[in-house]
Amino acid sequence: MTAALPSGTTAQAEHTHTSTGLDNAKLGMWAFLGSEFLFFGGFISTFLLYKSDTAHGETPKDVLNIPFTSVTSFILLASSLSMVLALASAGRNDIRRMRVWLLATAFMGMVFVGGQVYEFTEFIREGVNPGSNSASSAFFVLTGVHGAHVTVGIVMLLMLVGASFKWDLGGSWGSRAVEHVGLYWHFVDLIWVLIFTIVYLID
Repeated sequence: MTAALPSGTTAQAEHTHTSTGLDNAKLGMWAFLGSEFLFFGGFISTFLLYKSDTAHGETPKDVLNIPFTSVTSFILLASSLSMVLALASAGRNDIRRMRVWLLATAFMGMVFVGGQVYEFTEFIREGVNPGSNSASSAFFVLTGVHGAHVTVGIVMLLMLVGASFKWDLGGSWGSRAVEHVGLYWHFVDLIWVLIFTIVYLID
């Protein structure tokens, strides 16, 4: 039998709310995501500033494979749906389906990161690397930092799956844990829509 809550968690702590009506954990996650939005805003601004630096050879814009990246982007965005289904399953106390959807979300995230690694490899093979010019540096940093965030999200998803074998993630505490990870995952998906539009679609 799984425990309803992790050791040391009390019912009172489970229902702790702030003056906003949100529980402390959700408010903390929203505050964190707000700071992350500003964090990515700085990298996006830097890319926009340096994307036209063509003084030292080719830039990523010259070797982008938009059809390939469009496919991996669609896969990442589709993972938001599986994340929603995972949360819905947790709310229904259907732990088995929750695990399936969490693993599906993590798998789609892995496909996206794998596609990004492949893309970077192809760029370097074409002579475009982080040290080629300012435009290349800004591109690799921006997309690489996002890829790192997706990787962190994958780890969080897998940790939830592992935790579901020890604790009851179908209860109110567990559903909120899935919801908070879901907020982070939707954030990295949303940021990628912005990055993909600015980097790949806008000339």
